[in-house]
Amino acid sequence: MTFNDFNFDITLLDGLQSMGFKQPTPIQQEAIPVIQSGKDLIACAQTGTGKTAAFVLPILDKIIKTNKRHLNTLIIAPTRELVLQIDQQIEGIAYFCGVSSIAIYGGGDGVVWERQAKSLREGVDIVIATPGRLIALLQQGDVKFDTIEHLILDEADRMLDMGFAEDIKTILKYIPEKRQTVMFSATMAPKIRNLAKALLTEPEQINIAISKPAAGIVQQAYVVYENQKENLLKEILKNEDFNSVIVFSSTKEKVKDLYQTFSRLKYSVKGFSSDLEQTEREEIMRDFKAKRLRILIGTDILSRGIDVDGISLVVNFDAPPDPEDYIHRIGRTARAEKAGVAITFINEKDQPRFASIEALMGMDVMKMEIPEAFGKGPEYNPEANKKKFDKPRPSNNHSKSGGNKKSFHGPKK
Repeated sequence: MTFNDFNFDITLLDGLQSMGFKQPTPIQQEAIPVIQSGKDLIACAQTGTGKTAAFVLPILDKIIKTNKRHLNTLIIAPTRELVLQIDQQIEGIAYFCGVSSIAIYGGGDGVVWERQAKSLREGVDIVIATPGRLIALLQQGDVKFDTIEHLILDEADRMLDMGFAEDIKTILKYIPEKRQTVMFSATMAPKIRNLAKALLTEPEQINIAISKPAAGIVQQAYVVYENQKENLLKEILKNEDFNSVIVFSSTKEKVKDLYQTFSRLKYSVKGFSSDLEQTEREEIMRDFKAKRLRILIGTDILSRGIDVDGISLVVNFDAPPDPEDYIHRIGRTARAEKAGVAITFINEKDQPRFASIEALMGMDVMKMEIPEAFGKGPEYNPEANKKKFDKPRPSNNHSKSGGNKKSFHGPKK
């Protein structure tokens, strides 16, 4: 299948060619015809599968072929980073099409607020927004959304996790009941199905590789004591084949500590958290995408909506709190069928948590030997540690993973 099979307008095909799109991915092959048909859709697809283009392309095509132009589509996403990513992709593809869009998100000063409000008043084809800032602008009363024909909810599971359920209900009051609604989610948990029942009418359903990491990711883990993590990370980063690295930590405080440590060691590194001003975050992401910055250290704010090609290594300095978050974190590497490495540090407390991740994936992650100079690490015994730390987590039947390997591998050439 090629993009010509969707009968897209020639200007849209020109935009796709300019952006380097060659063949539609599986989620694009399945979702685009459904959206073109006007049916509601709930689609489950992991990160890195091309889901943004799966909903952007048919919407752009519809707008291009519409005689009467007005505010046509509202796309809601959970974070500023994802909003900007979607907007950038629309701008790139729509350069040849004359379709306009605006990103609406919080942060910034009064100038940013007024610029966003003015753009809405003057009219655009597509609005991409975070829920909070969009509601604030709608409540001013001088922006009308009564011409919306398409509502897209991207990463709906993440929005619910972040507490946006009531915000979504509030936004629905401002848009027509008669519309096409499309939901994309990385998981199909009961809360997502309940949201779909409330928002969608007789939707089509698509499921693509639920909760499975991309095949090109080499997954490894080190069972360590907490005080061994930092030195182990220094050792791993000596491998210069890892030329584009994301390190995930569980707290903003740890992000700051790690940034200061590696900055003092003269690494090309930045810390990334919600404490930064939006302009700072955008500048850091531009440098990282352009390979002017080698290492990015951040919280789970980086695990979704950051579309950067060529990330060779992801390190989970702390095991993620939720098994699905692990999928999203390591999905930053090996995107678009490329290879990459994902390494996780597992302390005693996090062993039950990591066993739940393995259970979700239906596989054991290879446990690597710690270099002798760092001393021995703890045994990998999730069940014993589950009782020891007395925190309820999903049960599992995992014990030690089959065998140890002595060193981590660089990215495949």
